[in-house]
Parts: sequence; structure tokens; C-alpha cells
Amino acid sequence: MGKFILGVIITLIVLILGGLGFATLGFFPTQANVAPPRWEHHLANTAVDASMERHAPHVTNPVPPTDQNLEEGMKLYTMNCALCHGGLDLKPASLANSFYPPAPNLPTHPPDDPEWHLFYTVRTGIRYTGMPAWDKTLGEPDIWKITSLLSHLEKLPPAAQEYYKTNFGVVPGGEKKEGMKDRDKD
Repeated sequence: MGKFILGVIITLIVLILGGLGFATLGFFPTQANVAPPRWEHHLANTAVDASMERHAPHVTNPVPPTDQNLEEGMKLYTMNCALCHGGLDLKPASLANSFYPPAPNLPTHPPDDPEWHLFYTVRTGIRYTGMPAWDKTLGEPDIWKITSLLSHLEKLPPAAQEYYKTNFGVVPGGEKKEGMKDRDKD
């Protein structure tokens, strides 16, 4: 039995040292301009979700999704988030594919995470992804407005939807406003 335990310990030490050697000798790719392998994408998403579950407070959004708050959320999103996550006019983000992993296009693929999860993500950022922590730049009410917008993109109330259509030429479902030119072809 002692030899078996010694064998397990030696195997673990060899695996750990092998992994460290792999990383420290430069075999682990660090380029941001290549697509992550499927296993890495899955592992990273699993780790982020598990970390959110453990660390993010499960709080209720104190900012109600009123028309005014959603409109302010649209302005804040456009000023702070669109460069990486895509514009509310549904144009792709200019920097999205420069990140590793690529930043998701939120207006075309709205997140389905709970609001507390979105808030924590925006407030604290996500390490090793390029997603910054916004808590030093935006106040909590503004972060909650962005959170509220993201969680209501597919079900905006009529006045907020009209504001969206008037200012961005589309509705969140991607339908272009009548008479608007196709901005994606410019």
C-alpha cells in the first residue's frame, strides 16, 4: 500500500513539474490573435461562472428599468462598452476580435445571466480577458443602468424601444427603422 501511495505522489509531482515546465519554457501559446481551442473556451467559461457564483453577491438591481434609466443605460453603454462589445446600431465592435477570448457582441447576442452576475462582471472585470473593472470609472448606479439595459434588450418597454430605434436606426431584434440607410454597408 505504501508503494502505491508513493507512486501516486510521484505521479502528481511529475505532472505538476511537467505543467510548470511547459509554461515556463514558452510552450504555452500567449497570442491574442488566434481562436482559443474548444477545451480552453469551455474551461475558461466554467471557471468564470464558478467564480461568479462564489464571489458575486446575489443582489437585486436597485435601479428600476424605467424608460429614463434604460435610455441612460443606452448612452452609458455607447460611451463605455460599444468599442469592445458592439454598438447598439448592431454594427460589430472594432476591437472585439482583438481580444483573447473575443469580446461577445452584446446587442446581437444579449447575455442571459442574472443581473447580479452582469453587475459584478462590469464592476470587477474579468481577469485575463481584457474586460476591465469599471468600479473606478463608473458609479454603481451607472453600472446598474448598463446592467438593466443588457438584461432588458430583448424586451424593452415601448418608449425605450422607440428611443432605441430613433437613435440607433434599429430595434434590438435587428429590424431596421423604415427609411434608415443600411449603415453596415457604409
